[in-house]
Amino acid sequence: MEFTLGSEKEEIQERAFDIGIIGAGPAGLTAGIYAARAKLKTIIFEKVVVGGLAAATDKIENYPGFNKGISGEELTSLMEKQAKYFGVKIFSEGVLDIDTQPNSKVLKTDRGDFTVKSVIISSGTSPKSLNVPGEKKFRGKGISYCATCDAPFFQDKNIAVIGCGNSGIQEGLYLLKFVKKITFIEFLPYMTAEKILQDRIRSHKNVEFLLNSQLTSFEGDNNLSGIKVKDRETGKEKLISVDGAFVYVGLLPNTDFLRGKVELDDAGFVKTSGLLETSVKGIFAAGDVRTTPLRQVATAVGDGALAAEMAVKYIEGR
Repeated sequence: MEFTLGSEKEEIQERAFDIGIIGAGPAGLTAGIYAARAKLKTIIFEKVVVGGLAAATDKIENYPGFNKGISGEELTSLMEKQAKYFGVKIFSEGVLDIDTQPNSKVLKTDRGDFTVKSVIISSGTSPKSLNVPGEKKFRGKGISYCATCDAPFFQDKNIAVIGCGNSGIQEGLYLLKFVKKITFIEFLPYMTAEKILQDRIRSHKNVEFLLNSQLTSFEGDNNLSGIKVKDRETGKEKLISVDGAFVYVGLLPNTDFLRGKVELDDAGFVKTSGLLETSVKGIFAAGDVRTTPLRQVATAVGDGALAAEMAVKYIEGR
């Protein structure tokens, strides 16, 4: 499932800003709030949806201040309103390339170039594909990567969730509001989700767990009708009938446009210093897109604040 922007694309006439932020997830929105409050002209570029992957999360329970949790859509909407209140411009386009010049950076988009003094990369991540037979064929025809987007299509159906990490279990809990049964497939011989999430999912009777199992293919004619799963201990393979499958097997950084521009690690995440500096002066990175041991809304918000502060200091000291 791909997000689409609900409103028409805003046209921005001004082409020169102090700070350009790439990505409007929690890190980018927070950076925008801090930069704008420092009285710097700030623009955020977002090619998909404001709020990023966090906006598609049904319930966020580990962000401070909401004892009963809050939906990702509501939380990121509040962040967006706050950023706009302080004057941040949000431009519905992605950045295709960064041209680094001696005293400025040029951000290239499909609707023209923008000149900024400093850049904050907060382009986030995208769900990782399994790259098994049938995945491309049935994407959008039974295969989804977003429970909150597509759960209603599977009312009273049998589905599979691939991955038993936090995302898989958390989204599975949401899917149980709609579906008849979930079969969880996990490559490892154990779940990696937080214990509280494991306890919650196991309390439901209409769930089954196939641990130490590998999904080998998606099956069907025009639409998904089954998955083939191999037991990694015995090597035996079986076909399981399902009407849908939700894939949560990890994240890929949205950094293709950065290759050759800033230093990336082997997985493609942006390398940063403790002050969130990249390998290029005046370019900083924040949130899930950078090399970090924890990717949560809370850490993204902290990154956004620090990256903005460092960008402000960089501009002041130029």
